[in-house]
Amino acid sequence: MNKKAIIILVVILAAAFAYYQFANKQAAPQGAMPSGRPATQVSTLKLVKEPVTLKMTLPGRTSAYLQSQVRPQVTGIIKERLFKEGASVEKGQQLYQLDDSQYVANLKSAQANLLSAKANLKATQARYNRTKSLEAKKAVSEQDLDDVEAQLDQAKADISVAEAAVALQQINVDYTRVYAPIGGRIGKSNLTVGALVTASQAQALAVITQLDPMYVDMQVSGQQATWIQQQLNTGAAINVQLIGQDVEHPASGVLEFSDVNVDETTGSVGLRALMDNSSGLLLPGLFVNAEITLGERDGVLVPQRATTRTPDGELSVWVLGENSQVQPKVIKVNRAVGNQWVVIEGLNGGEEIVVEGYQRLAPGAAVKATPWVPSTTAGNKGA
Repeated sequence: MNKKAIIILVVILAAAFAYYQFANKQAAPQGAMPSGRPATQVSTLKLVKEPVTLKMTLPGRTSAYLQSQVRPQVTGIIKERLFKEGASVEKGQQLYQLDDSQYVANLKSAQANLLSAKANLKATQARYNRTKSLEAKKAVSEQDLDDVEAQLDQAKADISVAEAAVALQQINVDYTRVYAPIGGRIGKSNLTVGALVTASQAQALAVITQLDPMYVDMQVSGQQATWIQQQLNTGAAINVQLIGQDVEHPASGVLEFSDVNVDETTGSVGLRALMDNSSGLLLPGLFVNAEITLGERDGVLVPQRATTRTPDGELSVWVLGENSQVQPKVIKVNRAVGNQWVVIEGLNGGEEIVVEGYQRLAPGAAVKATPWVPSTTAGNKGA
């Protein structure tokens, strides 16, 4: 074989190899990646946008609607306790009787001073009348009349002072009877009969707590507080229910207010709900979980298994796009319903997300999608 034939043979072989490569490229399956690697098998779900009930579960702590510390307002010795510890008391009910002998004596002395002042006024009034008649006949000077008139005014003032002293002593006598300032459940008595109490003492005699209704105080993030404030601004009632209670009818109520300031250290906003406690099961200081219903809003339900966490803690899903390629997308959720997230931002109805097989995906990867079939019911809408 001569040199020219060898060159022709080499050219023919090179052309045949190039044609073979071109033919294989054209015959590659439509879902295959350009590199020749087969498309990743995934299961996808087409989303439907629909009204969902927005709910929020927050930890909280109960606090009393009204609470009053019963304190003495005069000094004295406790003579009698007139209530049973732990019982319910009515507003205005007498709780303690202090020794009032000293205050009764002071009241009687003030009343005697008042009588003396009234007698003095009567005598001064008669003297003024006589002096005035004599002054008309020019039997006395005008100065004498002026002096008696001043004495009459002083006698009237003495009566006012005596009346005020009687009222003050009567108040002290009344204060020896200690009454309940509010109605509710009264706790233990901190002092017994025979103990000396003073008007300025720091220790309360007892504490009365009104248990129905009951406050529940909670904390919510600044962003979530915006949703709640928008609902409050509409004037619609925001229902609150305590969950996790092992009772037939959990306590329920309404959200009273959202604080106007964000805590600079925690970034949270305070909430307060007013709960019905006619059963009396709630006590101040309990830790509870409260579920707040914020009404309905358009959203989509996404299986929790389809979501992953980004490095900064946000949830994301893989969305199927054009040419069977996938891209990650960050979403915002309101809460979980069963084993699904209620997504309120980031996804729209009609989009298709990857539920299974996303572990080997990268942005822009081509996939071969098949419909995802849940093994069990994902959860009921709204709850």
